[in-house]
Amino acid sequence: MISYNLLLEKFQTILKENGLKFTKQRELILKFLYKNDGHFTPEDIYTMIKKKNPDINIGIATVYRTLSLLENSEIVSSISFGAQGKKYELGLKKHHDHLICTKCGKIIEFYDEEIEHRQEEIAKKFNFKMNDHTMKIVGLCEECQENSN
Repeated sequence: MISYNLLLEKFQTILKENGLKFTKQRELILKFLYKNDGHFTPEDIYTMIKKKNPDINIGIATVYRTLSLLENSEIVSSISFGAQGKKYELGLKKHHDHLICTKCGKIIEFYDEEIEHRQEEIAKKFNFKMNDHTMKIVGLCEECQENSN
């Protein structure tokens, strides 16, 4: 994976290109996503940053705007939960897909070579130039299935 310093340089360039200032608050959002593996709502990120940095003045709007910029720049990616919003993760990891539990919200990452190969075959069959794809399988995780019985 890319080093944090290279990622920070890329982020600073993106901010400059968009006429935005580099701030400690924006850096904390980037650093949080870099250091924490998982999928987080903007509210999760805001709460955890405030908890670790009580002296920093940061607003939830800054988190939303920064995540939007990072997503548009392909530094982070998101999974949409419809009316429940999005969860974000650093987008620089190796490609993977997701299993999402509709009951507890658990997200399981997976990679399957056969699925990847089939998607390429299907795109080729329809003479479609695939640039990227996302897959999410929605259902109940093992624990929620056991708790339902």
